[in-house]
Amino acid sequence: MWRDKKGAIFDMDGTLMDSMWMWKDIDIEYLGRFGIEMPENLQREIEGMSITETAVYFRRTFGITDSIEKMQSDWNDMAIGFYRTRVTLKKGALELLKQMKALGMKTGIATSNSVELTRECLAANGVENMFDTIRTAREVPRGKPSPDIYLSVADEWKMKPCDLIVFEDIPNGALAAKRAGMEVVAVEDDYALERRDELIRLTDYYIRDFTEIL
Repeated sequence: MWRDKKGAIFDMDGTLMDSMWMWKDIDIEYLGRFGIEMPENLQREIEGMSITETAVYFRRTFGITDSIEKMQSDWNDMAIGFYRTRVTLKKGALELLKQMKALGMKTGIATSNSVELTRECLAANGVENMFDTIRTAREVPRGKPSPDIYLSVADEWKMKPCDLIVFEDIPNGALAAKRAGMEVVAVEDDYALERRDELIRLTDYYIRDFTEIL
């Protein structure tokens, strides 16, 4: 499914990395500082948003008066500890990246996370030098499910969208890649299991882990 492509773009959290679980923990702890109980649907509401969009949502929804910059700084500090010590690559991810690089493929990250946290996470797992491009939602006009982030990578690489394959774990991310005109592989993640059927409908392939396509 990927060997005839010129490039591959990976979402990071929940796709390349087993990390989606930590965001719920961070949201619970963060809202708890303000005496707010985390709503059950929060993760779905903010799915695909950039960190700035998420901060705006938190201010509007929960009435938090901290500045956008302060909120982002607090979240970054909380996340760095997780990324450095507890977040790991998904099964088979390292082997797949090695195979792609051996074939001369371009590889990139397209994430709703910040570039600082993305680099922390990649470095902690020893793969920071395996990507030609790291693109974050902050760098494009609109976050996922808009196609902007994926199209910007295609533009940088001077490649047609049909020459690229995308790996995603959530519907909004998959929808962004499909709207960009790219083939999409859904990577199973425990966090998104309840939306598995929706994800399958939106994507071209569904895998439990990367070992299935080595």
